[in-house]
Amino acid sequence: MAHPAPGVAEPGRLVRADDIGLAGGAIRPHGSRRLPRPVDLEFALRSVPLLRSAAVLLFGALVLTGCGDSDDSKDDKTQGTPAASGAGTGSGPDAKAFPVTVDSGGAKVTIPAAPKKIVSLAPTATEMLYAIGAGGQVTAVDDQSNFPANAPKTKLSGFKPNVEAISNYTPDLVVTTDDADGVVAALNKLRIPVVLTPAAKTFDDSYAQLNTLGAATGHSREAGEVATKMRADIAAVVAATPKPAKPLTYFHELDNTLFTSTSKTFIGQVYAQFGLKNIADEADKSGSGYPQLSAEALVQADPDLIFLADAKGGGQSAETVAKRPGWDRLKAVRGGGVVALDDDIASRWGPRVVELVRAVADAVTKAGAAKS
Repeated sequence: MAHPAPGVAEPGRLVRADDIGLAGGAIRPHGSRRLPRPVDLEFALRSVPLLRSAAVLLFGALVLTGCGDSDDSKDDKTQGTPAASGAGTGSGPDAKAFPVTVDSGGAKVTIPAAPKKIVSLAPTATEMLYAIGAGGQVTAVDDQSNFPANAPKTKLSGFKPNVEAISNYTPDLVVTTDDADGVVAALNKLRIPVVLTPAAKTFDDSYAQLNTLGAATGHSREAGEVATKMRADIAAVVAATPKPAKPLTYFHELDNTLFTSTSKTFIGQVYAQFGLKNIADEADKSGSGYPQLSAEALVQADPDLIFLADAKGGGQSAETVAKRPGWDRLKAVRGGGVVALDDDIASRWGPRVVELVRAVADAVTKAGAAKS
């Protein structure tokens, strides 16, 4: 069944196969688990709310369900108690930095005091909060946030947010990547401040969001350090990667129906750093950034590299790709250029994007060596 045009991804995740069909747009905005999403991508990474398509392949155990009634949320509270210790808990917030006013998706929000009970409704936001040392202030995260492992995962949904369920956690700050169902205004009516961090379009967007969350949580110094390290690590990886004499071509697979991302997306910028040429750019007549290619067009383009963002959730691999009709003749298949990416890392735009950059660098290095 064909997917609706990619639009929005799961909150906190760039567009993924599952995100295709959601309205919106980045890697996958939500950074959440597949598809909305954005909702990630999401790397989505997502600048427009990502819509999920019921026809899209579900990744792993990821079943998007709206938050249940208040009884369900009470059960979540018991399960969602933050670990006493763990990666990302860091030191306490800088109380002297409050009150503070920060950007929230183009608007401004004032946070009166250092938050102690943060609710994150997006995987990318969750990863960022823990990376900057605010994990100890997080009391609940959405059902798609699976990293770090000690994050207090609940049944809360960023894709179909339930305001009552969220408010039952009595948060003093909510972070999300998508204003789904007008959740921001609804929470504001309850005097709950919300920081909206839409799917990133560029690396600078990602760094800016880290700094915004740093200011909002009382961890500005730590956030600045994380952003600086990300920038330096990415630059170092790119600089150390040999550039082939002739630009390599590539295809970024979101799912096995051949939805993909073009160079204009966040994920496309990752590849562009290595001088790679996206075979899908000319096929994006609508300008969505997420066209669907035909098998014939892909075989004709014959890319040097194929990156699978549907390996873990979609079950795709170099072996399954080689079994597709006519694909065994592709340069990427014959030359060992089919690369299985981590679905989550390839659909979020947080600190782990550095790992994606390294994976692409390794593939480019191997492909370049094979051609020399």
